[in-house]
Amino acid sequence: MLGFLFWLLLLFLCWPLALLALVLYPLAWLLLLPLRLLGIGVEAVFELLRAIVLLPARLLGGSPGR
Repeated sequence: MLGFLFWLLLLFLCWPLALLALVLYPLAWLLLLPLRLLGIGVEAVFELLRAIVLLPARLLGGSPGR
């Protein structure tokens, strides 16, 4: 909601720049999508490694939240 209000303010102050931002936002989102997917994959690998390292402690009765 705050982003929309900033865009309305930009539209009021400088409408060509606001329209350019409106057109370029989906293109920027598409360009950054592979980086987001890569980040999700890296996070999943780190969670898997964390689970593997903490497995012996969980089997020996450690608390699961720590």
